[in-house]
Amino acid sequence: MKKLFSKLTLMVGIVSLAGLVAAQSVQLPDMGGTSTRVLPPDAERTFPKDMERFLRASRVLIEDPMIRGFFEDMGFRLVAQSSRPSAHFHFFVINDPTINAFAAPAGVIGLHTGLILTAHDESEVAGVVAHEIAHITQDHLARGMEQAQQVSLPTMLATLGLALAAGAAGAGADAGQAILMSGMGLAQQFQINHTRQAEAEADRIGIGLLARSGYDPHGMTRFFERLNSVSRAMGQGPPEYLRTHPLTVNRIAEARDRAVSLKERELREPRDGEAFHFVQARLRALISQRPEQAEQFFKARLQDGTRPEQAMRYGLALTYVRERRLDEAAEQIEYLHSKDPDRQIYRLLEADWLLASDQIDDSLKLLESLYNRYPGSRMVTTQYAEALMHEREPERAARAADVLRRHLRRHPDDLPMTELLARAADRAGEPVRATEALAESYYMRGGVYEAIEQLERLIQRDDLDYYQRARITARIDELRAEQVRLGNAGRRR
Repeated sequence: MKKLFSKLTLMVGIVSLAGLVAAQSVQLPDMGGTSTRVLPPDAERTFPKDMERFLRASRVLIEDPMIRGFFEDMGFRLVAQSSRPSAHFHFFVINDPTINAFAAPAGVIGLHTGLILTAHDESEVAGVVAHEIAHITQDHLARGMEQAQQVSLPTMLATLGLALAAGAAGAGADAGQAILMSGMGLAQQFQINHTRQAEAEADRIGIGLLARSGYDPHGMTRFFERLNSVSRAMGQGPPEYLRTHPLTVNRIAEARDRAVSLKERELREPRDGEAFHFVQARLRALISQRPEQAEQFFKARLQDGTRPEQAMRYGLALTYVRERRLDEAAEQIEYLHSKDPDRQIYRLLEADWLLASDQIDDSLKLLESLYNRYPGSRMVTTQYAEALMHEREPERAARAADVLRRHLRRHPDDLPMTELLARAADRAGEPVRATEALAESYYMRGGVYEAIEQLERLIQRDDLDYYQRARITARIDELRAEQVRLGNAGRRR
């Protein structure tokens, strides 16, 4: 738990948790009236990265390039139609089974996997994202903070940490929620004090964003209505998202009327939405703790025809590959190829199957051709580099290191590929580069002290050339400055 508390101090900016009654109290900074800024400028600049490192350290951040890329694209598509198209937003997918989402300072928006897997189509998820974007663009966070007279930031962070720890330990959503609610009045996880006015405004703005972005403007109300009906049918309390975004009959009716009344000029050519079902199927297959449940879901949808057939077969094949049921996977892959032999995700699935079948050379040949054809694809690059590292061959490791260095120049915050680069460089006989990559991976997980420790040992080597020494020294100086900024969080975890 001490480790978790240390990580939690990275979240120094969550002062937008409004309407809280805490056991301790600190005086909120004077914002000078309603402001578009929730945090001081320095904290606002660093908060998204701090949040990302916190989520990684808590092992809840989904970093699969296909999944993360899809929802980032969805978010930025919606932001482009907002009143602040040039504002900085950051979208995270969080591995949590609860049906929830949140908006936080500095344009941070989080989607729980439980919400994504509950949705029937992409417009329903887009409706939630649009609603959260509207909370930020309409300054609801700042307004909510003005209403909060006293907030204890240490108490908030500790409580959030306990809730995450309960979830990570398998205690379940109820235990995490009970901790959040106990004794400190933290009634809204990562949420503002949602007034009826704020919710109605977020609905109105969000529905307009949906329509202008090519999504079904009815997606938002459709999703909320289903969540309400499902919770009533099961005799349970409402899902977490409805607790923090309370619905009324009038609100749903007003939102529906707003969607119906949209003028022709506000409606864009609708998207076909097929890609969402592949992403959702991939997410279900990758995070399922019980593969048999994922298999049953895909087979049931194939039988009742309520989801696109190819997406369900893709999820089924991926589940079989992960379970090493290769003959069954081959049947699904053959069917998919018969429908679209050149589709990238089908070719990548085939390469995954070849690797699982120990046909390593064939898998690498296929992946190299895809890499040359789609050099900017994060999915292709990731899978190609991983396949090159499948066996302990220095030549292939050197090739992987070269591929990874190019990739990380474009995507320097890609933690899985940074960790893979550390292994690849070490196997290829590049110990300096390997240690530098290892230090960066520590830093990305919130281990600033460990990153400095790695580089300080490295700088003591006698065989460093001038450029290596200068590069490492400069990075140590940057990390020490970061350690000062983070205070106790920058110490050994």
